[in-house]
Order: sequence, then structure tokens, then C-alpha cells
Amino acid sequence: MNKIIVGMGEALWDVLPDGKKIGGAPANFAYHVSQFGFDSRVVSAVGRDALGKEILDVFCGKKLQCQIETVDYPTGTVQVTLDAEGIPCYEIKENVAWDNIPFTDSLKRLALSTRAVCFGSLAQRSEVSRRTINRFLDTMPDTEDQLKIFDINLRQSFYSREVLMESFRRCNVLKINDEELVTISRMFGYPGIDLEDKCWILLAKFNLKMLILTCGTNGSYVFTPGAISYQETPRVKVADTVGAGDSFTGAFCAALLSGKPVQEAHKLAVEVSAYVCTQSGAMPELPQVLLDRILA
Repeated sequence: MNKIIVGMGEALWDVLPDGKKIGGAPANFAYHVSQFGFDSRVVSAVGRDALGKEILDVFCGKKLQCQIETVDYPTGTVQVTLDAEGIPCYEIKENVAWDNIPFTDSLKRLALSTRAVCFGSLAQRSEVSRRTINRFLDTMPDTEDQLKIFDINLRQSFYSREVLMESFRRCNVLKINDEELVTISRMFGYPGIDLEDKCWILLAKFNLKMLILTCGTNGSYVFTPGAISYQETPRVKVADTVGAGDSFTGAFCAALLSGKPVQEAHKLAVEVSAYVCTQSGAMPELPQVLLDRILA
């Protein structure tokens, strides 16, 4: 039985105004899934340097299991600055370790035991990691409850139409925000129609189980064939929004795999994301009242 939940892609340091914090969407996702009691893994690569060793030490301290290769490239860093609303802006260093994730025999074995995986577009900016991610997705056995979540992460110019198309074809859950949806619509020829219709088009064209659309303070939607779930965004005092979207995805995935209906999973995801926004950094400990919702 496939039980493992994988976050695959970049593992790095977010260098924030008040110091560095562990980051990267896959690690954030896997960490939040693990808080809900699931067996999760981070798949990535770090360098043979102090920053790489520190990443592994932090994951160990958080009891976060990982399958991270050490490679002959520097560990990834991202310079993060926050605007007046706490919204992050990123300067992502290139030609780093997570651009060079190898596909190993142990990674193949992990894929064969994986029930759900979350991957993005950023880690596919290099051919090496893109090929590894695609081989992992293709190796996962097909089961009815399997989740292949493509959480688009359009940063700078680190994406292309070809990479996005291949990811759309391989995923069965697509997560996208309203700004990214506008960009995708222009690239794929769906301009001039409203956001909801764009979502229905993507859901049908790529035969998706679900499409998650987040719209910041304007709420979020989960489209499934024939139904929509909508949740308002809670009003909270924002410390920063780093990792909030990843916590949403992690909580949503954990709730679905616990047998919760889409609307209930969606509500939990929104509340978890709102809580993370009140904390500094991407990996705060969630309060027990939120963790217990999986068991209710």
C-alpha cells in the first residue's frame, strides 16, 4: 500500500530581513503534512557546504524525513524582501544544488511507495531536476486515490510553456493563484474570459480531479467536475506570507487523504494558511486545535 507523501523540488534558505529561515515549497509542504501525522519526505539536493549541512540538521530537528542528495553545487538561497503589506519579493540564486537533483535507485523505490506528491515549476528550471521530477511522477503506480499536485510557482522567468504543459499532463490536481492564472491564460490562448471559465477549461482539458484557485484576500476556490467549493480568506494580523500557500496545500492534501470531503478539506486549508500568515517564516508549529480537525 502506498502511504508516503512527498514534497519534491527546491530546498533552500530564505534570507529574510530578520535572518535566514529554512524554505522551499516542497519542504514547507512536507513539513505541514507531517504535522498532521503523515509519513512525509522532502526530495531535493544540497551542496557540500555549511548551509547544506544546516538544512539537514534543521530537518532532523523538526523530525522531517528527507531523501536529499549532496551534490557538487552550492546550497540554494533566496533573498527575500517584504513590502509594507508583508508580501515577499524573491531573488532566487541560480545554478545551485536543487537544480541538480539526481534520479537514483532509492528515489525510484520511493516513487513506487508514494501516495501523493507535490511539485512545482520552479525546480524544473534546469534540465537535470526537471527530468528527475518527471521520472518520479511516471514511476509512481497509478491508484484511484493517488494525488499528483502541481503547485505552480511562477518566479521571475523560471518557467516555459513546454514545462507547464508537461506538468499539466502529468498532474491530477492543479493549484494556481489568480495572477498565475492570468499569465497561463495568455500563454495558452484563453484571454478575455473570466477566471471561473478559465478554471473549467483547464479542469476539462487536462482531465484533472481538482483545480485549486487562490485569490489572496478575495478568497479561494476548489473546482471539481460539476462542483465548486468557495472559502473566504480570514482577516488576520499578517507577520509575513512566506510559506502560507504551501501550508494550504499540505493541509488540504492531509485532509483529503484522511477521507474528508473537499469542502471540509478546503476550509481547514484556509484556516491553516491564515494561521501561518500570523507567524514569521514558513514552518511554524500548528496549534493542536487545527491538527485535531483531521481526527474529527
